[in-house]
Amino acid sequence: MQIATWNINGLRARMDFIKLFLEEREPDVIGLQELKMEDGKFPHEPFEALGYEAVTHGQKSWNGVAILSRLPIELIEAGLPGQEDFGSRLIRARVGEGEFALDFTTLYCPNGKSTDHDDFPRKLAWFDSLRKWAGGFVRSDTSAVLCGDFNIVPTGLDSWNEDDFGGFIFHTDEERARMAALIDVGLSDLYREREPDTQAFSWWDYRGGSFHRKRGLRIDFLLGSKAVVERLRSVEIDRDFRKKKEGMTASDHAPVIAHLDAG
Repeated sequence: MQIATWNINGLRARMDFIKLFLEEREPDVIGLQELKMEDGKFPHEPFEALGYEAVTHGQKSWNGVAILSRLPIELIEAGLPGQEDFGSRLIRARVGEGEFALDFTTLYCPNGKSTDHDDFPRKLAWFDSLRKWAGGFVRSDTSAVLCGDFNIVPTGLDSWNEDDFGGFIFHTDEERARMAALIDVGLSDLYREREPDTQAFSWWDYRGGSFHRKRGLRIDFLLGSKAVVERLRSVEIDRDFRKKKEGMTASDHAPVIAHLDAG
């Protein structure tokens, strides 16, 4: 089984690019973030033609999340309780059937803008709500996945320039403490389970040739419960789909893909 997460930075702008990814990589389930599209305008038909059913939680022009699945999928909930003012940023579904079904959530965490912006303490409060919410259902003996763009760099290893960026947005002690508290509810960073010492990034600024100069951040994660870690074979950051393809411009994020035993 393949599971994936990807901040696509606009569904309209990336539709053909996403279809190409699905055709070539064939993930069984993928969480998408930053749709920038209302639910009523989501293009279900092209995904259905590729064998995917979608559940969505969108909004006009901003935010928006979706789960695409080749396995049976059932919506559980949309939106983080108590944090509706921050927009459409979370959707949770049951994917697959039987003992090895996944409780699968994808989310697009607030950016925070800067440490002196009003959105920064609101971002911290959003993560406090996320930890409380996840703690209500994550269990070691059930297969739960939380994935998405977390807009936090957990450690210096996950930044191309910790020396200069340490203490600034994405790199603060307050944000890192929230990420650690979320993981402590019973989750593991699947990439670090297989690559504990590798410096790798999932986001690169479009400007200044950042991708080719290896100036990136790792802010996109697949987090899994103990039962998921026990099924984990490998994890990769798919840098190839951060590159332009056939004249199409990629998102500024790369997909992250994990390969799990089916059960």
